[in-house]
Amino acid sequence: MRHLIDPMDLSVKEIEHLLDLADDIILHKEKYQEVCKHKKLATLFFEPSTRTRLSFEAAMMELGGNVLGFSSANSSSATKGESVSDTVRVVSGYADIIAMRHPKEGAPYAATRKVTVPIINAGDGGHNHPTQTLTDLMTIRREKGRLNNLTIGMCGDLKFGRTVHSLIKAMSRYENINFIMISPEELCLPDYIIKDVFEKKNIKYKNVRTMEEVMPELDILYMTRVQKERFFNEADYIRLKDSFILDERKLVDAKKDLCIMHPLPRVNEISTKVDDDPRACYFKQALYGKYVRMALIMTLLGVSADEDR
Repeated sequence: MRHLIDPMDLSVKEIEHLLDLADDIILHKEKYQEVCKHKKLATLFFEPSTRTRLSFEAAMMELGGNVLGFSSANSSSATKGESVSDTVRVVSGYADIIAMRHPKEGAPYAATRKVTVPIINAGDGGHNHPTQTLTDLMTIRREKGRLNNLTIGMCGDLKFGRTVHSLIKAMSRYENINFIMISPEELCLPDYIIKDVFEKKNIKYKNVRTMEEVMPELDILYMTRVQKERFFNEADYIRLKDSFILDERKLVDAKKDLCIMHPLPRVNEISTKVDDDPRACYFKQALYGKYVRMALIMTLLGVSADEDR
């Protein structure tokens, strides 16, 4: 039995396999319509979500499987004081695979000790979001044709952004990746990422305060929102939330094949006028997430579209 808790749980070869499988699902959807027939996915979301939860549910349904679960802690027995361990232990008797989101870092990992089915971490606090990372890798590979020789700008909330942390760790395994960190000082990348990834692996990076000064260098611009729920002080949130907004003016000097990404939801950090720019990839990115989650569910369940399965 295999779980996915951290993007580093997967080897580069395993990631390539998942992305290849997701590409094939896009090309031959009909071949995969019943590969998870009679299988059930439980979505245990102790923290609100729209895209991730619905993406998992759509993925399982398009594979011919069924879905059960809850969309927030308020609609679960957590309101009665039930522990996460007890919840997942019970639910693992009802489902074949579990996708779990929790506001506390490490909760999905702790849950793996109590279950008899695979668990997928669908986001744990400010820590990891491995299926978003797979989505991001798929987006980059489909839009740029490669996962090496890239300059990636990370913009916005780099301190609390779990999608940023996960993608940096994943991309650090590919050749000639340069990172440019664009954020206010209060939301800069945590020291442990700098030490454990950049410095340990001798990866080039630099910190800047504006997009404009580095825009011509970027192959990828990864935007993030300033997350209100990660702040203890509302005054700090209000002061910083509009610090970095991408608009048409800032794209004047950008490369013609720049890939603009965002894990969503967007608040106002990307102007809606940018949506019509052919370099805007964030809505395609959300769609790719469904296909890569289909590939992941199949892989963890050990099912195949082959006729002899």
